[in-house]
Amino acid sequence: MNEQENPSIMNHVSLAVSDGERSLPFYDAVLATVGAKRLLEHEGAIAYGKMFPEFWVHTVPFDGGKAETANGVHFAFFAYSEEMVKEFYEVALANGGTDDGPPGPRPLYGAPYYGCFVRDPDGHKIEAAFWDESKA
Repeated sequence: MNEQENPSIMNHVSLAVSDGERSLPFYDAVLATVGAKRLLEHEGAIAYGKMFPEFWVHTVPFDGGKAETANGVHFAFFAYSEEMVKEFYEVALANGGTDDGPPGPRPLYGAPYYGCFVRDPDGHKIEAAFWDESKA
């Protein structure tokens, strides 16, 4: 894949969860709303993406310690409509996530920005974001 085909600057991100039996069904359901699915499964880690493994969920932290969240860190997923943002939010809450900012415009981030924020079962902050060029 060359840079014209993929505008992202990220190759992948990963996080660790404390309970895979609780968190993996959450991510299976939520990431499906943005077109992602499980692409790779290794002992202690699952990779999600559309075409390549972009988002890794480790059921065993790399150092074998406790899974923790980081203050100020969150992961945002591309949405292609306001409806997709709403579905991401609703599916997250229905699968054990908690609200951290309901779907809506975020004028602070620019007029075209529409998003939502949720916490996964471990408290990791994730977001679905839609950039509506017609409002630029």
